[in-house]
Amino acid sequence: MKPYRLAITHSLILSYGLHNRMRIFKPHHASFHDLTRFHTPEYIRFLYSLRPEADNIENSLDYNLGEDCPVFEGMHTFLELYAGGSIDAARKLCAQECDIAINWAGGLHHAHKQEASGFCYVNDIVLGIMELLKYHPRVLYIDIDIHHGDGVQEAFYLTDRVMTISFHKYGNQFFPGTGDTDETGLGQGKYTSVNVPLRNGIDDEHYLGLFKPIIEQAMYIYQPGAVVLQCGADSLNLDRLGCFNLSHTGHGECVKYVKSFNLPMLVLGGGGYTVANVSRAWTYETALLCGEKVDNVIPQSNDYRKYFSDGLLIPGLSGCPYENQNGRSYLETLRATVMTNLRMLQGAPSVQMKELPGDLQNDVDLQEMMDPDVVGGGFCKDGAENYPMHICEFYDGDADQDH
Repeated sequence: MKPYRLAITHSLILSYGLHNRMRIFKPHHASFHDLTRFHTPEYIRFLYSLRPEADNIENSLDYNLGEDCPVFEGMHTFLELYAGGSIDAARKLCAQECDIAINWAGGLHHAHKQEASGFCYVNDIVLGIMELLKYHPRVLYIDIDIHHGDGVQEAFYLTDRVMTISFHKYGNQFFPGTGDTDETGLGQGKYTSVNVPLRNGIDDEHYLGLFKPIIEQAMYIYQPGAVVLQCGADSLNLDRLGCFNLSHTGHGECVKYVKSFNLPMLVLGGGGYTVANVSRAWTYETALLCGEKVDNVIPQSNDYRKYFSDGLLIPGLSGCPYENQNGRSYLETLRATVMTNLRMLQGAPSVQMKELPGDLQNDVDLQEMMDPDVVGGGFCKDGAENYPMHICEFYDGDADQDH
């Protein structure tokens, strides 16, 4: 994953004037306390001890640092900023300062509690969701990266406070090797992990034919208070590591559809290894989220126009490079299985919310809703802005009315 794809994305957004339709914030550097709300202190200390030339780099294999997660100059600043961005974005949503918050640098969904994975060093998604849980009884996480969102699923596998839905390639030892339909959650989290394993070559029509009814059913049954959408662009046609046939408009249609439910929405980046296509997709989806129509011809003034040989924001598709191995019978069976699992919830889980002080940054005990071995403890005090109290915070027991 090349970080300059973000520079190109930001340049395109500026060239189209989309920044005038948004409020722009500089993220804070996530602190040790921020990061250890999910990750183990030992892992974070080790990350901070690493330098490209350090002697202890041999021990990095204990934390899965190496080929897929290299140690590089500026790594600490990189992880602090992308994690801080997702935390800050979630806080803006909780404070009702915006309806949609975007952090294209975030969405690194493979990081686990005490190890890196798939170029993901810390899991900003989990940290952002934990922030949203201070205010919202239930959060829905949706992942359209070509890789399974294993780190996020694992973090919330035992709680019904978060539903995770991942649409991804599965089989033939495709990374990370998880995400079959039988991974549905455990204990209190049973049936709140939803997986849609796909085969090579799926196109817009068949992808959206699964995506829309599954998301609609999840919204109806689970009734989330907020949505987190991971928009990994490696599910696009012609990605260097991908094997799907999704167009930019098909990928964007997923974003547009989730937006149509009018819930507080945290939108994050993710994978994507063809730099021009990643920046095109996230610029196009920024426009969709802002409710703006933009010219398909990239402005001549853009500093990175040389990366786009055709000069277009949405490139034309010259056929589908991968054979669609998702046959009708397979897709029908998959849809029926996922829908059956969703119906097993039999309505939105009831959540007893503690009455919190006006500052929702204060410590919250998560032990009642999450296994500490999975999530790793509660929240710490950051001393940030005061948040409004949600109506659900004022009720407990039989009086609880969390709709």
